[in-house]
Amino acid sequence: MPLNANGTPFTFRPVEPDHPDNVAFVSGAHPAGKFPVLVDGETTVIEATAIVEYLAVHHPGSAPLIPDDPPEAVTARMLDRVFDNYVMANMNRVVWAHIADGANPDLSEIDGGKAGLQRAYAWLEGWLAHNRLAPHVSLVSCAAAPALFYADWVAPIGSDFPRLAALRAELLALPAVARCVEDARPYRGLFPPGAPDRD
Repeated sequence: MPLNANGTPFTFRPVEPDHPDNVAFVSGAHPAGKFPVLVDGETTVIEATAIVEYLAVHHPGSAPLIPDDPPEAVTARMLDRVFDNYVMANMNRVVWAHIADGANPDLSEIDGGKAGLQRAYAWLEGWLAHNRLAPHVSLVSCAAAPALFYADWVAPIGSDFPRLAALRAELLALPAVARCVEDARPYRGLFPPGAPDRD
């Protein structure tokens, strides 16, 4: 998403069985064998947050990935952690329950993940009542867009959280986010709990 937003040229390499060399590279580059992995010349950067930080320094482009104002940058980093640790992580509890046993997923994990999402939704709704996120690609939106996109699939953001629902809609309308959504559309059938027929 930040590469698209800034018009930074890059080569996308899918990590899937049809591309075993890419799978092998990621397995060696990341301590847990996970993507994303960014390679820039002789430099390899892992983890989405670190990649956005790296791009902000070395390939800033027009999208303000990290705010110049130090207090605003602290807030951006805080929200990045909130979306990763409390939205995406709780959504993944539901997903992993289905991966572990699709026929009989662990209901305690599913319930725990959904309860964690409701708590995160409530916190974010309260935060948004007193703060405003700029609708552009940044460290925050790079964490928030995928987290809210998938979280709403497993635990819909209901009418109790209108600000959060509006934020999700704003993020999905960003051209760089919309491109990511479209690029991933062929893989929707692989979403373990099942992808809804929307978005």
